[in-house]
Amino acid sequence: MSQDIWINLPVKDVEKSTAFFNAIGLHATSFGNERAKLAVGQTTILLFPDAVFEKFTGSTIADTSRNAEVIFSIGADSREEVDAFVRRVESAGGSIFGKPSENDGWMYGAGFADLDGHRWNLLYMDESKMPKR
Repeated sequence: MSQDIWINLPVKDVEKSTAFFNAIGLHATSFGNERAKLAVGQTTILLFPDAVFEKFTGSTIADTSRNAEVIFSIGADSREEVDAFVRRVESAGGSIFGKPSENDGWMYGAGFADLDGHRWNLLYMDESKMPKR
């Protein structure tokens, strides 16, 4: 069995979402307004128009203004990378729901929503400060 995982994500406008993800520093490739491929590390996220996604799943999409269906977490290499990423998200039209902050003395992260309200988390973990067990 293949160990690849593809995540399918509904979006209102594939072209606008593709431009957003490219603007924040992720690599998205559009195939017209039918679908796009977003590569995040070793993970592939396929962007589909809402109607196509609903047809695939046999259900309506979540109202992201009221509900969160998932949160995608992305690792960062430094606190500075988190801060710079957040600035790009804001410039590209995304919204910040968790301002960059430190947690537990060894994690630094932020939360943002993309153009469709899907939630993302960016996290830098300083393993040298991680509690020992």
